[in-house]
Amino acid sequence: MARPRFAVLAAALGLTVLTGCGAADMTKQASPYAAAQGARTVTLSVQSWVGAQANVAVAQYLLEKELGYRVDTVQIDEVPAWDALSQGRVDAILEDWGHPEQEQRYIEDKGTITRGGDLGVTGHIGWFVPTYFAEKHPDVTDWKNLDKYADQLRTAESGGKGQLLDGSPSYVTNDKALVKNLDLDYQVVFAGSEAAQITQIQQFAKAKKPFLSYWYKPQWLFEKVPMTEVKLPEYTEGCDADPDKVACAYPHTPLQKFLNTRFADKGGDAAAFLKKFRWTEKEQNEVSLMIAEQKLSPEEAASKWVAANEPTWREWLPQG
Repeated sequence: MARPRFAVLAAALGLTVLTGCGAADMTKQASPYAAAQGARTVTLSVQSWVGAQANVAVAQYLLEKELGYRVDTVQIDEVPAWDALSQGRVDAILEDWGHPEQEQRYIEDKGTITRGGDLGVTGHIGWFVPTYFAEKHPDVTDWKNLDKYADQLRTAESGGKGQLLDGSPSYVTNDKALVKNLDLDYQVVFAGSEAAQITQIQQFAKAKKPFLSYWYKPQWLFEKVPMTEVKLPEYTEGCDADPDKVACAYPHTPLQKFLNTRFADKGGDAAAFLKKFRWTEKEQNEVSLMIAEQKLSPEEAASKWVAANEPTWREWLPQG
């Protein structure tokens, strides 16, 4: 997600949301369904973290079952997804955590991407410790005291320093800069993916071991492993403008949808539906939990949620 910036989750959670051309590299290959002339088809970019997959699962289910569209989904990293959206190789991104450079280039300068509205969910990245450790050591929740606990948070991978657990090296985060600029005795260690990070957090929690991890809200794991945020220096507008000098917390970001401009103008009921698609953190987490923890397929999770929440999704459908 970006500012909160990162990208994640895939096979380890058994996610099978990809269809059509599957996990094709959309930076090189267009979906055959994107921007198809006169066809009732939609191509959605699905980011690899489970909350974003929950959005796509429900949107896809309703587009297909209620509006009669063929939906193709493709998984692309965050920044390449903007390029694919601009070029019409995908029609919509349903959860973006903030990419100001791409917004300037494609929305303001080129006009090839159109804002699709607020998703209804506010995202936030931060550093978290398990609540059982925070209750035992309350001062650990202030970043100024983190070095006091570096020895307890050291692992074999952290090179004699405390470990700050991150997800994938492909995440665009501020963590290495934060550790350096706040002069902390910590090493950023990448788990490899969101799924691997979840596994490590669950293993730490099962053993009641302390850990410090980059993590984010909304995320279903908080219901299984309660975590408490470490307070970093307060976020102020522009404090993260220079990635090398950032020394402040991550912002709280209302998550946004974006549509290819041609699709936004000519996409008919599908475009109208995606613009109106808006739900809560609680609703997203319900579907995420079914996918990630209960091991339902995205389609099964969407079907179950849709069956129980008709008054909500009826409001998203085009009128008439």
